[in-house]
Amino acid sequence: MEELQFKLENFEGPLDLLLSLISKNKMDLHDIPILELIEQYMTVIRDVQEHRLDVASEFIEMAARLVEMKSYLLLPRSEEAERMKAELTGQLIEYDLCKKMADKLRDMADDTIMAVRKPAPIEWAMDYNLRHDPQLLVDAWDALQGKGKSRKQPDAEVFEPIVATPFVSVASRVVHVLRGLVTGKVRQLQQLFLKSDSRSTTVATFLAVLEMVRSGRICIDEKSGLTMSRKKIKRDTTGETQWI
Repeated sequence: MEELQFKLENFEGPLDLLLSLISKNKMDLHDIPILELIEQYMTVIRDVQEHRLDVASEFIEMAARLVEMKSYLLLPRSEEAERMKAELTGQLIEYDLCKKMADKLRDMADDTIMAVRKPAPIEWAMDYNLRHDPQLLVDAWDALQGKGKSRKQPDAEVFEPIVATPFVSVASRVVHVLRGLVTGKVRQLQQLFLKSDSRSTTVATFLAVLEMVRSGRICIDEKSGLTMSRKKIKRDTTGETQWI
């Protein structure tokens, strides 16, 4: 094999060095004899390290990667070796295309005449002819200092609808629904929700119905409507309804 002598300063990175080795040995970029390429790359790195120690870390990193790939290639039918070889081949092909495109752009730039002139001076107008209300300047200055207009504290009347709204418990609506079912005043689900009810009452009624359906106290059916579970109730000596 022909002795190879390279200086790393001539290459922009390990891929550039690998492409030079491929070109010098007339290898097919799409079918690289990877073991031969690894041996030549490692020879260059070892030769450079014998003369100096400050080898760029990116070249050392590529050397470690190639050594790992070589260890996999020595194994019979290694999928990892094929993956690493395909990955490296793809990177080299992409890098080669980028270099060729850069050469074309460099040639195009060499044939292009570029003329640059000194920027024209800008004449600054030091007078300001507009007139503004002085208060605008004061407000702008206060805004810069974080002294914007303080927000007016809301009146108590704003919170009155929230505070004055009576609280309706779910337990009270459970009693209401059961009483309506026992007395026969409530037979359909929509009879429990009236337009005149407050939002708190509507929400509490809805939660009460859900809880009683979950516990099996009532049943909701499209035909019979809202009914009580008969197996769940009995009457004591006082006539009050109790749940088993």
